[in-house]
Amino acid sequence: MRQNYINPTDEAAMALFSKDLKGEVIMLNMIKYNDIADYGENPDLAPAKQITGEQAYQLYMQHTAPFLQESGGEVIFMGTASEYFIGPADSKWDLVFLVKQKSLQHFMAFATNEDYLAGIGHRTAAVKDSRLLPIQPL
Repeated sequence: MRQNYINPTDEAAMALFSKDLKGEVIMLNMIKYNDIADYGENPDLAPAKQITGEQAYQLYMQHTAPFLQESGGEVIFMGTASEYFIGPADSKWDLVFLVKQKSLQHFMAFATNEDYLAGIGHRTAAVKDSRLLPIQPL
């Protein structure tokens, strides 16, 4: 059975923040939606009517935008995706996007902001699988 990834592990976070990355960091996000949003872990955020994972992710992005901007971050590309041209034939992502942050420290300030975290349950409800790859420009 294939493993799904929703949140970072403590080990992955420690590894990332132990690196001496300087300057801008680009975050490659790859998202696979749940067919139906699952608010089981965050019932207080659940809409009155059942929604799709895609709709829940839109709620997450609307909630997130001001906190991302406040931290100096910005979405620099967003698009839908389909099957790989080069890659596993059985793997597909619904949404891919790039977020630019001024630094790893700015990303950390964003990711630990309590007001931002108050709405992260929309992401949890929306996402079936994800990848987040930090990239440092050459």
